Amino acid sequence: MSGAGLSGAEQESRRAIVIALIVGCAFFMEGLDSTMIAVSIPAMAKSLGQNPLRLNLVIATYLLSLAVFIPVSGWIADRLGARIVFCSAIAIFTTGSALCGLAPNLPVLLAMRVIQGFGGAMMTPVGRLILLRSFPRSELVSAMNWMTIPAMIGPTAGPIVGGFLTSWISWRAIFFLNLPIGVLGLVLALRLFENFRAPAPSRFDLHGFLLSGIGLALLELAIENLGRPIIPGALGMAFFPAALVILAFYGRHARQREDPVLDLGLLRIRTFRIGTVTGGFCRIGLDAAPFLLPLLFQVGFGMSPIQSGLLSFSSSVGAMFVRTFAGPLLRFFGFRRLLVGTAGVAAAVTAGCGLLQANSPIWLIVLLVLLSGCVRSVQYLALNAVSYADLPGPLLSKGTSVAGVAQQVARGFGVAVGAALLAVIAGPAKVTVADFRLAFFLIGLIPLVAAFGFLRLTPGDGAAVSGHVQPQRRAA
Repeated sequence: MSGAGLSGAEQESRRAIVIALIVGCAFFMEGLDSTMIAVSIPAMAKSLGQNPLRLNLVIATYLLSLAVFIPVSGWIADRLGARIVFCSAIAIFTTGSALCGLAPNLPVLLAMRVIQGFGGAMMTPVGRLILLRSFPRSELVSAMNWMTIPAMIGPTAGPIVGGFLTSWISWRAIFFLNLPIGVLGLVLALRLFENFRAPAPSRFDLHGFLLSGIGLALLELAIENLGRPIIPGALGMAFFPAALVILAFYGRHARQREDPVLDLGLLRIRTFRIGTVTGGFCRIGLDAAPFLLPLLFQVGFGMSPIQSGLLSFSSSVGAMFVRTFAGPLLRFFGFRRLLVGTAGVAAAVTAGCGLLQANSPIWLIVLLVLLSGCVRSVQYLALNAVSYADLPGPLLSKGTSVAGVAQQVARGFGVAVGAALLAVIAGPAKVTVADFRLAFFLIGLIPLVAAFGFLRLTPGDGAAVSGHVQPQRRAA
């Protein structure tokens, strides 16, 4: 696209949008990939001659790889340069995806998923790091707004695209779909991104990497086992205390080392701590609802996968629609009021989904799902922005690693909590619409509780990023 006839400011604005969209496409590929695979497991199992339950390993292996390698993403970017690492990550993710499509058996497929997970672990945190270093803090909200669009579309489009490709072509096609997206992203990133790197990277924390990698892998495995059982119940539950013990050892190690692989000292920064920890808790509720909705539509209402996917996609429409208003909303309300308010609205919308019936008007279902997408989009934008609002520039790479781990764990817990709640409520009986209703009501409490944590922000926190100006009180 030619830039002739545009002023310097217009060209820079266009370049900023393109950079944000390229980073967003990394999130798009990852979200699309994970949700496409979920609907393709039965066909995959039949083709490879495996029990469908064993094919849950295809999802779990990728998530375990993410959990192990996300902590080192910031250090590698500081050592080699953010553009080099991001482009290499896209190449590894895309190549691993293509090799998954060529896998002749399950062991090879799982090995390729580990490679793909390594690429994904570098791709999204380093992409966010590039975004943070490419824009001044005052323009960060706008950049993250553009990044959010493809990041929100991927997970909701995945079931539709995955179902179509699996039904009409082959499950292998879902892996090949990443090829053109990855190649385009790689070319644009090489052309437009700067190769940010730290002037004097710290020595690699091998001991911390091993402790955090093992601890997070066990935690991820325990979480996944709640939602998609792979290991017998008692043994699966034993992974939780084992993970917590190892992560406690890591916490002790991190306090004694100046440059740990995951710098937990960043949590002393209030905005980062609230955006990452309290925000992570809120994300559990926000991510559980999109998992339960398609199940409600198919299991509770008897809809087809395509009907369910199209209704679920309304949330992406809502996310795109609200993008225009998100920046002004943040400037007007500030982080504190916006996060508290949207958490309350998210709780109400989630509870509203529990009131839906099989005979509810389609327009009402679409409206609730669309509102859910709007709220999640604004909440994610505000959480991402406030997390880095007061983080010093030299600590950005460490911050993206810590935040990346927190978001990965929260996302896993969101699905696991939704699945576990439904299983406990239904018990051995067949799941009913009433079971979904109670599950939605309970999940709606999670963002409501998180709202109290957001109240710990001050009205002026992150003002340099949000642009919020507090009204001056009149003198008496």
